[in-house]
Amino acid sequence: MITVDNIVKRFGGIRAVDGCSLQVAKGSITGLIGPNGAGKSTLFNIIAGLLTPDRGNISLDGMDVTGWPAHRLFGQGLARTFQIAHEFSRMTVLENLMAVPAGQSGERIINAWLRWSKVRAEEARIRARAEEVLAQLRIDHVKHELAGNLSGGQKKLVELARTMMWQPKVVLLDEIGAGVNRTLLSEIAGEIERLNREHGYTFFVIEHDMDLIARLCSPVIVMAEGRVLTQGSMQEIRQNADVIEAYLGGGKV
Repeated sequence: MITVDNIVKRFGGIRAVDGCSLQVAKGSITGLIGPNGAGKSTLFNIIAGLLTPDRGNISLDGMDVTGWPAHRLFGQGLARTFQIAHEFSRMTVLENLMAVPAGQSGERIINAWLRWSKVRAEEARIRARAEEVLAQLRIDHVKHELAGNLSGGQKKLVELARTMMWQPKVVLLDEIGAGVNRTLLSEIAGEIERLNREHGYTFFVIEHDMDLIARLCSPVIVMAEGRVLTQGSMQEIRQNADVIEAYLGGGKV
């Protein structure tokens, strides 16, 4: 599904990602963990098209997408969420989802004037899809609430809902658990599992909550100093001496 081959990214004289190679299999929920400064977020930003690598290649379903911008990757089926939710705070939750599909007829002024019936029909289809997604995630009760008024956990669900508007092939989840209470986090994890099981979504997950990684992810990839240190099941990772050393200098992961 995603292949990362020998990616290098420098900032000044520092290699934030230093020859990183990995694969995310189709239909998997793959975890990406590592100590702070390991290069995880930089790698995510390269895969998602927010940064261009200095060297190496990214492929999606066998297609070389290295250096593609985020909007082009989104059209190809790759979506991402952020550690800090990026909602349109002064729009309702429903409007946040309806803004996702690109190239809507109503975006062109001439269509709004001369093809109003086409614009309305398209808007009705998009609204129906947005309401369907919100119902699936069980947040339809806040669809008319301004997104900026939601809790941190609810905003994370809205971000997940926005990725579902385009039925992506793969979703990059950047610290979905950050700032979310345990009850809501369990609900979010359940939705990720359901989307993977019932709809075949592939997820690539950065997360510092090891219990969440253990619940969701197999395999788990560990980065350190810009490279892949190891990968395996969470049980194997917890027992790996190199991982323990990289995290805590000998403490428990």
